[in-house]
Order: sequence, then C-alpha cells, then structure tokens
Amino acid sequence: MTDDRERWNEKYSTDEAFDLPDHPIPALERLIDAFPTGRALDVATGTGRNARFLARRGYDVDAVDVSDEALDRAASAADAEGVDGVTWIRSDIADYTFEPSTYDVITVSFFAALEHLPEIKEALSPGGVLVYEHHLRSSDPIDIGPSSDRYRYRANDLLRACLDLTILEYRERTRLDDEGRTQAVATLVGRNSAGGSQSYPRE
Repeated sequence: MTDDRERWNEKYSTDEAFDLPDHPIPALERLIDAFPTGRALDVATGTGRNARFLARRGYDVDAVDVSDEALDRAASAADAEGVDGVTWIRSDIADYTFEPSTYDVITVSFFAALEHLPEIKEALSPGGVLVYEHHLRSSDPIDIGPSSDRYRYRANDLLRACLDLTILEYRERTRLDDEGRTQAVATLVGRNSAGGSQSYPRE
C-alpha cells in the first residue's frame, strides 16, 4: 500500500497535467432520482466529486482512496461547498472491507477494479445501484486517459463483469471532456436485482 500511496500522493501534489473533473459521473447525475436513497460508497474517490454530489443529495457517504493528498483535497472542497455527510477513508481498495448488503449506491470512476468487482457488488443492498465509468482501449485518437492499455478496459469487459446485475444502462463511446479533449469511456449502471418484472428509470 505504501508504494501506491506515495505514487498517488506525488501525482496529486506535483503532476499539473493530472486534472480531474469536478462534476459527478454524468449517468449518476442524470439518473439519481431513480436510485434508492440511504448509504453510498465512492470507490477510489480521488478529489471526491461523486461523494460530494451524493452527500448533497442526502446520502450518508463513505469515500475511500489510498491517497492522503486526494482525500485532503476532497475534504477541503466539501468544506468549501458546505457539504457534510461524507466519511473520508484512507485505504487501498485491496485492503478495504466491503460490508455485504450495505450500500444503496456505489460509484467507481476511472479506477481499474475488475478484480474487486465481486466484493463491490456484494456490498450493494438489495435493489442497490452500481454506477461505474472507466477508460477504454480504442483505435481512435485519444487525448486523455492512462498511457498504457494495461489500465484500460477492452470492449465489453465491464459489461461481462456485471451481468449478474440488472443492466439499466451500458455505453461504450468516445466523448469530449470539459476542455475539448477526446476520451474513450465505458459507463455502466447496474442494479442488484434479477429476473421477473422490474421497474426501470424513465428517460
């Protein structure tokens, strides 16, 4: 954990090109009214954009990250915005204990965590929703994202890993960020439910 913590602390404190968005995952913001209320978990929270959004919407949020620097920035942003209701937790995701059937919403943003998905999904309460967004490998010209395909998902990797959930939305595409840079992104919204007649978000 120490190596990862030091690496990410250095990245957050010295890499001027490492500029994270300040708004939540678009699908989270768009569909939040259809999600169950209660407790939320933001995995690898970074500067806390998803955690702060969820707290503003009334969730009791646990926000986990390995980097002290990231958590300090996240907590400072929350204080500046007058946002409370977030517990900032310093932990490597590999060491974090995901309590089963605990969270009504779980968010994961730009963190390669396929090996942790079984535990993450088990932490969803019945009917709880996972919102996961990550970089894709692509043959298109891409401006931002990991420099190595090792940290990007292949087509349908994320979808296949979540087929035990009810898939409410799944997209793979290129898009522009706020600064006009192109990125290739997969976004999944999945609910901890299966079979039978179900309710679905209205577009």
